[in-house]
Amino acid sequence: MSVKRVIPCLDVRDGRVVKGVNFGSLRDVGDPVEQAVFYDAAGADEIVFLDIAASKEGRRALSKSVQETAVAISIPLIVGGGIGSIKDIEELLAVGASKISIGTAALENPALIEEAAKIFGSEKVIVAIDAKKCPGSRGEDRWEVYAQGGRVGTGLDAVAWATRVCQLGAGEILLTSMDRDGTKDGYDNDLNRTVAKAVSVPIIASGGAGELQHFKDAFLLGKVDAILAASVFHYRVYSVREVKEYLIDAGIPMQL
Repeated sequence: MSVKRVIPCLDVRDGRVVKGVNFGSLRDVGDPVEQAVFYDAAGADEIVFLDIAASKEGRRALSKSVQETAVAISIPLIVGGGIGSIKDIEELLAVGASKISIGTAALENPALIEEAAKIFGSEKVIVAIDAKKCPGSRGEDRWEVYAQGGRVGTGLDAVAWATRVCQLGAGEILLTSMDRDGTKDGYDNDLNRTVAKAVSVPIIASGGAGELQHFKDAFLLGKVDAILAASVFHYRVYSVREVKEYLIDAGIPMQL
């Protein structure tokens, strides 16, 4: 089993880190640079910086905030939010982003994935998929892809979309269960496992972490390569090191 990753997520709005439930009811939880420095020192493998208002406001993640965060830490910084062009990607990588995450733009212009992968390398390109469970035509489990920060349903099947973005050159998938987001009820491992079986690239699972066992289940049952969490870290329920030590005891390889 390859070494797995633990990734805190900074959802940023108006220059502040916020956290909500099911993509709503946002609460302020701090300054992004301070939080990033804290998680770097705590042993996080990477940090995700998501400008959650960028797509709605018709802009990309703010370069100044990204740069301030990037220069303050020593670990990779994944940046997402309103990225819609090669120029956007180029500018964010230039100010310190290690990888970029595209969601809505990938849905609107799938060719952007292929172009970005060719120019910057697949390892720099993550496609974010926000998925919500819905009934299938024969009663089977199915998940619909949502755009615009979870506000707009696309009708696309999440597994089919994940397969396509990988064919276009995506190097990783950031897979968020909208049903589990902020609930602390555990990751949607049916969703995670189904997508993981369908693609060959690493899956970052997001949405639902509340207990230590949830992290273990995401790896062992969900078959993911990394877990992303926010609430349990922001509110200091668990430290990154506590999570990693628990996972190591469970036989899951981690870098301390």
